[in-house]
Amino acid sequence: MIRSVGPRAYHRLQMTTSRSRPTAPTWAAGILGRANGLVTLLHATLVVLVAASAVRYLSGHGFGDRAPWVLAGAATLLATYAAHRVLPSQVWLALLIAVWFGLVLLAPSFAWCAVPLSFVALRVLPFRPACAVVAGMVVTTVVTWTRMSDRLDPTIVLGPVCVAVLAVGAYRALERDALARQALLDDLHAAQGDLADAQHRAGVLAERTRLSREIHDSVAQGLSSINLLLQAADREWDSRPAAAREHAAQAAATARDGLDEVRRVVRDLAPAELASGPGDPALPAVLRQTCERLAAHSAVEIRVQVHGTPVRLDPEIETALLRTARGALANVLEHAAATTAVVTLTYQPDAVALDVRDDGRGLPERPPPADPDRGRGLAGIRSRLRELGGTLVLESEPGEGTALAASVPLERS
Repeated sequence: MIRSVGPRAYHRLQMTTSRSRPTAPTWAAGILGRANGLVTLLHATLVVLVAASAVRYLSGHGFGDRAPWVLAGAATLLATYAAHRVLPSQVWLALLIAVWFGLVLLAPSFAWCAVPLSFVALRVLPFRPACAVVAGMVVTTVVTWTRMSDRLDPTIVLGPVCVAVLAVGAYRALERDALARQALLDDLHAAQGDLADAQHRAGVLAERTRLSREIHDSVAQGLSSINLLLQAADREWDSRPAAAREHAAQAAATARDGLDEVRRVVRDLAPAELASGPGDPALPAVLRQTCERLAAHSAVEIRVQVHGTPVRLDPEIETALLRTARGALANVLEHAAATTAVVTLTYQPDAVALDVRDDGRGLPERPPPADPDRGRGLAGIRSRLRELGGTLVLESEPGEGTALAASVPLERS
């Protein structure tokens, strides 16, 4: 069974996989272990110093008894250095230091090779063992140079010591900075994973809210209309059978429209009536049709007024205004006990406004407790408008009707 993983788990999996992946041989572990740009300089510096030390020895001693051994030692040192890809790193370093030590006993001028070899030790070994190796090379250099002098020269003693301390201290500071940066990067990756998880949860919650609102504004209102139509048909079934059949036919048509609306909600499209091609704006005509259908099967007179010049709007804006009107009219028909409702659609240069007013009994001063089985109503309308940058204003006085005003800016259209 395959399980999905979150962003943080996926990041950890990637890092684990990358660590377990085979790589080319490296010098691996020390505080300069990842300083790849240093490799070329180490190669060149060691070769130059070995060659210069050999030339210096030959120019001072000629091809005497030790010359073949010195030249063989220099060649062995370079050959051992070149074998770092075929030997384990610590074994290779031990052989390299041993060859250098024997070569320095033969020719103290090769002590200069301790400089690149110290950096090699810092690349291969952890910090404390690398410091021990560097200290051993410094002691060897000081002892061999002191043997060549008639008196104790402080520069011979303190020079190599100071150089070694400065080099190791500097690269110790570099190691700490690198570790601190890596810790920051790890924290950043972890924070990115947490942010991705939070965004995913927020997206899931927003999508659930959107679907809840879409279902309320489409399916629930359609079912409410069907219920009203069937109740009207039941009341008139015996006295006015023709009108009852008309109500039943209208309920069936509303059910078909509701089915189309459900399919379009699933596909996240606009309402079926608004899904038309280019041409005259569809919203005013669809709004009139909706009001005529609701007025034909209720005791409420519903009038539609359009002000301004209608223009094509963003489908999201048209959908929001149409469903706002449907939701408001559904509340009027079900709760307001009104005789008249007026729907006004106003096109302004920078906004479009929708007003729904009725002469019903208004909202009670103390609304009844929310019924969990009822729809989202005004909360869903307000949330939909807020997503478009719009506003919703509701005014009501007991016994004097209710006015709902929605406004959406047109920057998005």
